[in-house]
Amino acid sequence: MGRGTDGEGGQHPPATAKQRIHGSVARTLGIAILAGRHAPGEVLPGEIEFSEQLGISRTAYREAMRILSAKGLVESKPKTGTRVSARSRWNLLDPDILAWTFESEPSEAFIRDLFELRQIVEPAAAALAAERRSEADLARMERALDAMAHHGLTTPEGRAADRAFHHAVLEATRNAPLLSLSSSIAAAISWTTLYKQRLRALPRNPVPDHRALYEAIRAGDPALAREAMSELIRLALADTEMSMKA
Repeated sequence: MGRGTDGEGGQHPPATAKQRIHGSVARTLGIAILAGRHAPGEVLPGEIEFSEQLGISRTAYREAMRILSAKGLVESKPKTGTRVSARSRWNLLDPDILAWTFESEPSEAFIRDLFELRQIVEPAAAALAAERRSEADLARMERALDAMAHHGLTTPEGRAADRAFHHAVLEATRNAPLLSLSSSIAAAISWTTLYKQRLRALPRNPVPDHRALYEAIRAGDPALAREAMSELIRLALADTEMSMKA
């Protein structure tokens, strides 16, 4: 689903000062829209008024609107101005939108929807990976597992390794449309992992669940890989639900 501009799920080239300004404005407005402070259908203040309110140039404001428009959050029409789009138009799997959602307080329904999506996609991907993986794929998964175990998921390095593991599984499917979901799935994993830790430590170590998945893929057993991935996601949701109740 494309790379983000400032979320944890993407990788980013160094930003210029101008890019940082309009990226920051897009982030601020994006969070406000996702948090409901600007409702769907609401007309946003005009370019001159809004740029003055934010203390930025009109060019930076226009660039920020282009970012939000590309993500489906706003739409601009001549004479009617820029308004917040209907929620059905929002690209909820965009890594930035996922990041901005978790920077406010995501609804429990949205979090469960993410896990439901993962249960639909990732077990099938794991089954394909078990059938099609190469030795290079297995080596990437093993390196990621070792890094997860070494750093732990409380660290940025450990979470990066977690993303790398799931990316390696999708790569092993040899399915280009599935692989295009990698950045979105990585962002969902990263932000739900951080969400689980926001009030207390992780309730358990998830590395053994990933190791079981790896062993199933290495064994070339599609049914076992599907089951292992499904169980990994089920346990991750259970951990997240414990955090919701905290």
